[in-house]
Amino acid sequence: MSLVSTPTPPRGGFVFLDSEQGRVLRVAPFQYNPDTLTRTLQPQGIGGEPGDRLEALRLKGPPHETFKIDAEFDAADQLQLMAGGTPAAGAGLFGALSALETAVCPSSAQLAHENDMASQGMLQIAPVEAPLMVLVLGRRRVLPVRITDFTVTEEAYDGELNPIRAKVGLSVRVLTVDDVGFSHKAGALYIRYQQSKERFAALIGYGPGAVGYTGI
Repeated sequence: MSLVSTPTPPRGGFVFLDSEQGRVLRVAPFQYNPDTLTRTLQPQGIGGEPGDRLEALRLKGPPHETFKIDAEFDAADQLQLMAGGTPAAGAGLFGALSALETAVCPSSAQLAHENDMASQGMLQIAPVEAPLMVLVLGRRRVLPVRITDFTVTEEAYDGELNPIRAKVGLSVRVLTVDDVGFSHKAGALYIRYQQSKERFAALIGYGPGAVGYTGI
């Protein structure tokens, strides 16, 4: 009897890139793909007041798109995460959680550098740019994002109080060309994401009769 191996489905997650060179800095995959995902699109119209006839149908830019994701992590299954996954032994979920949490905090080296500059009476005109965070949900949804809300619920611990089971609630906003421009790598990723949606929208070929529309 021959055994047929079932291919492992790809996992979603986050990839952190060097924003200038595009080099992969680290990867934070979901241990289990989310069961549900909530997306919200807020259109960016020009006319905000009712009765503004000149601007009612105009769009001034891409919509503000947000994703809300609930992800579960279990230390017992960490070793089966994926090829190359090597969680720290005896640390529970600290590695997996820290990989996400560091996305919303400047690095300790950056904080120390800013403190050194301040002690010398020097001011940094603009903060150092953080790594570019890319949300990967299959090959058709690879989009630049920024975390806007991060909640961790730790549900169980080992004998050293390391979390071994946790739920993470994430809200992220998609970065568009309005945020970063066309020349930024995040802008290029967004345009590719938008073009993918346009290609799929063009495949829907229903005629007006499908909804009973007979014209005005």
